[in-house]
Parts: sequence; C-alpha cells; structure tokens
Amino acid sequence: MSKTEEVNRYTRQTIMKEIGEEGQQKLAEASVLIVGAGGLGSPAAMYLASAGVGTIGIADCDTVDITNLNRQLLHSTADIGDDKAISAKQTLDMINPNITVNAYNMRLTADNIADVIKDYDFIIEATDNFPSKFLINDACVLMGKPFVHGGVLGFSGQVMTYVPDQGVCYRCIFKEIPKKGTVPTAKQVGIIGAAAGVVGSLQALEAIKYITGAGELLTGCMLTIDTLTMDIRRVPFPKIVDDCPVCGENQTIICLDEENYKFKK
Repeated sequence: MSKTEEVNRYTRQTIMKEIGEEGQQKLAEASVLIVGAGGLGSPAAMYLASAGVGTIGIADCDTVDITNLNRQLLHSTADIGDDKAISAKQTLDMINPNITVNAYNMRLTADNIADVIKDYDFIIEATDNFPSKFLINDACVLMGKPFVHGGVLGFSGQVMTYVPDQGVCYRCIFKEIPKKGTVPTAKQVGIIGAAAGVVGSLQALEAIKYITGAGELLTGCMLTIDTLTMDIRRVPFPKIVDDCPVCGENQTIICLDEENYKFKK
C-alpha cells in the first residue's frame, strides 16, 4: 500500500483535532491485547484494526460454534469448528493488512498471563466468565497495566477502565469470584448481539482514548447501559478501596496462584 493510500485510510480520524497526525502515529506505535474473540472482542478488535493500532493481540482457546454467530462478528459460517484466535487474525488481516496481529490460541492462566500481557500497552478484557475477569484484573494491577473491563447479558452491559493510580480496580467493586450458579450466564439468559457490539465498541474507544490522550476515561466509575430503555448511567466509585486485596493498603494478593481463579463450589 502506498503512503497516499495509507494516509487516506485514516483521513476521517486524522482531521479530528483530538487525533490528528500525532495521535495517528501514537496508534500506529501502540499495542493492545484483547482477551476473548467473542461478542465483545469482535467489535473491539475490528475497530482497533480499522483505526490503525499497530499491534493487536487476540487470545482465545475456544473454537467457533454456530451459536456464536449472532454476535461474534470476527467469525463467519465458514469458520465453524476453527480456532477463534486464528479466525480472528484472518479477519483482522483482511480489514487492515498494514498492522501486526498476534494470535494466542490458548487459555490465559495464572502461570502464563504475565508472559503474554507484558508486551502490550493496553488490555481489553472481553471474556465471558468470572475467573478470567478476576485473573486479568489482578495480573494487570500487579504489573501496572491499564485495562478496560466489559460485560454484557441480555440487553444490558457495563464498562469500566483501570489505569494505575487513577481509580479503583474490578476487584475493588466485585470483591470475589461468585459461587458457581449464583449469577446467571449468557447461556441461561441469552444475549442480543447488538448490545455486545455497543459494549465492545466502547471498550475500543477507551483503548483509543488511552493511547491518544483524547477525552476522559471511565476510571473511578462504571458506565452501565440498558439498551431496552436506553438508560445510560455513570456510577461513581470511591477513589480508594482500602480493603481491596490486590490494590488496597493491606494487599494480600501479591502473586498469581492458579487455585484462586477457579469457580468456587
């Protein structure tokens, strides 16, 4: 691709004063890891690739199932049975061949997560289970990595961003992994694809804002949205939660132990 074609690709965002050529260069030099190539990770990855984020990592250990296709736009009917991470990379390579896409066809665990996230500037938590959400939070806090959490169920979703020393973490609010069966899942309740698209897009926006320095991040608060009523709320949190075991004054989580990130019976 010629220099002119590359400039034209991003012209609709470089003409914005919040981005400009300097912001576009920051995006080109940035790296973002997306954990989960599903309903949230799909729109997040596609928009970051389209925006020109230079390096995108996709981590997922699952394969494409027909039930994924109502919301997981990285994959198509032809990809059923394929590894999601590989399918995601193929899609992103087609969207923007000028960026680097790293596929991690693996489950991130307490043993390997540090080795994966250490090379990335920003993490997008786009998983669908609580042990993974807590693991990503704790790893990012311990390693000083900024990340954005996303969750969606039915028609509703939530987003919050953690940046070191700029607000509370996910564990500050939710404390511990819920006991299995106490919180409904998407398999039980269902999920509308467009709602996942909204939340995943917001996560991509948080990554872009962090990289470029544009606007205000969702730090110290959580954005909740009910797409049935279009009721959108920004819920503020305390600046510090002293009893948080991973970022509070009396920190008890100082390393990652695999046993801590399993569903409790």
